[in-house]
Amino acid sequence: MPDIYGLAREVSPVESAESKGVKLTYDDGVAHITIDRPPVNALTLDTLIQLSSVFRGLENRTEPMVVIIRGGGKKAFAAGADIREIHRLTSETGRNLSKRGHEISSQIASFPWPVIAGVLGACFGGGMELALCCDIRIASQSARFGLPEVNLGIIPGWGGTQRLPRLIGAARARDMIFTGRIITADEALRIGLVNRVVPDEELENTCIELAKTILDKAPLAIKMAKQAIDEGLAMSFEEGLKLEEECFAKLCSSEDMKEGTLAFIEKRKPQFTGK
Repeated sequence: MPDIYGLAREVSPVESAESKGVKLTYDDGVAHITIDRPPVNALTLDTLIQLSSVFRGLENRTEPMVVIIRGGGKKAFAAGADIREIHRLTSETGRNLSKRGHEISSQIASFPWPVIAGVLGACFGGGMELALCCDIRIASQSARFGLPEVNLGIIPGWGGTQRLPRLIGAARARDMIFTGRIITADEALRIGLVNRVVPDEELENTCIELAKTILDKAPLAIKMAKQAIDEGLAMSFEEGLKLEEECFAKLCSSEDMKEGTLAFIEKRKPQFTGK
């Protein structure tokens, strides 16, 4: 069992990727992360630590990339925390678990390159909180979403009470969190929780095509667009505009901007270098 009391255990990126249920493959700028913990990919603290380790390893790579996170199998993206672990928590260990979950969730949310969640099947509790950390969420038709923690006498503890209202609005977030109800992929699309809904068999290819579309754009512009959006949301509107101004100014002196504008003028595809 994970060390939910000490919260000090760490694992290496190699161990995370190969032997503990979080698998990483890398293909031409697309990092595929699979949570593979049958039957429903429960998110234990150990799983979160493995995800953190994988992302830490990806941060050391210098080339542009897009990350895709999926669940292994056909039942779930991730069906929340291990209830047996939750049952053992005390006030002190619960605070530590929540704090550690926040740290890892923020690490994933602040990853410098875009992160896509490809959601098939159940996406509940901690699994939905993980999806909320991603920049874009693509749902299969079979996907289901919910934060049912109130049924266990607790609340979402890995950022759900903060990220969900910022994404879909406070009123809709209150409805989902107070009732613990599960919603369909179509409702998730309607309220802005996910970006697209596709047939189950098209989910993987849709995520890959989206990743390749993003990778085809100017890398510095993608990186700075993410920075401007993410950091700007934590600022006042005026401060956000100032940040946008600074990012825009930096990009205007980049080689990619010169190449992109010249390619447009010359009616050809740009050859971006990330400089």
